[in-house]
Amino acid sequence: MINIVFLGPPGAGKGTQSAKLVEDFNIVQISTGDILRNAVKTGSELGKLAKKYMDEGKLVPDDVIIGIVKARLQQDDCKNGFILDGFPRTIPQAEALDEMLKNDLNIELTHIISLNVPDELILERLTGRRSCPQCGAAYHIKYNPPKEDNKCDLCGADLIQRDDDKEETINKRLKVYHEQTEQLKEYYSKTNKFYEIDGTLNPDEVYRKIKELLQ
Repeated sequence: MINIVFLGPPGAGKGTQSAKLVEDFNIVQISTGDILRNAVKTGSELGKLAKKYMDEGKLVPDDVIIGIVKARLQQDDCKNGFILDGFPRTIPQAEALDEMLKNDLNIELTHIISLNVPDELILERLTGRRSCPQCGAAYHIKYNPPKEDNKCDLCGADLIQRDDDKEETINKRLKVYHEQTEQLKEYYSKTNKFYEIDGTLNPDEVYRKIKELLQ
């Protein structure tokens, strides 16, 4: 069984690598954003509680998120293993996760993988993203540009830059990452399950290195 925590700044490639692992190893990717939205949509008790905080523009408390993660990990599709993406974000969350896995579910993390990418490359990757509001096609002005400037190849609509991909927003997200999440590298480095990978490499090369770790 493979149970992975992916660490790395926004835009480090965690989603890209997770998608490959899901396909090759038949494990599930668990994004806390997705399961929070799903818990709210299905109206579970924890979902209702989370919605209350979200509606007030507050951060959902750790114990609520841990409860939602625990419920998700108990579903059948997690039996082969899972990838946690976007969680834990802080040391208290990591401690609560360790305690919940050990005491409640009798599960162990097998790999904590950090994709390391410098801020300037993150900015280039994320600020260059463009998407089509009509058909959802994705582009990048440097790595995957449309044939005609700022027009979708598929439907001809004007491409947009999402608010999430604007420089000011990314700088804020990076600041939070450096202040909170980066400390997790030190926390997990005390285990013999922590690995760092150069996320600036070609995505296929990054994946090759991840697969080597898992095998």
